[in-house]
Amino acid sequence: MPWIDACATTDIEAEDVIRFDHGDRTFVIIRDHQDGYYCTDGLCTHEDVHLSDGLVFEATIECPKHSSIFDCRTGEVETPPACENLCTYPVRITNGRVEVDL
Repeated sequence: MPWIDACATTDIEAEDVIRFDHGDRTFVIIRDHQDGYYCTDGLCTHEDVHLSDGLVFEATIECPKHSSIFDCRTGEVETPPACENLCTYPVRITNGRVEVDL
């Protein structure tokens, strides 16, 4: 599949997140504290809450409902109650645009 244009790099501030919908699925694009960009599933694996409302700190994102924390780079759960990792997707930056390989 071709890379999908998700947003401009300037659409996301450092340690922030935005929602990205494609087809019938929801994802999040996350920018960490070192200007790394990541894409994960957009819903918490605990109770399907939108992670776009969560808090990004360094390279983690916290679910706004029950405070599960996930590593943005790997999708791994760092803090329960979630016990299932997020799926992650390759990201590249091209001409100031964030592109995702879904």
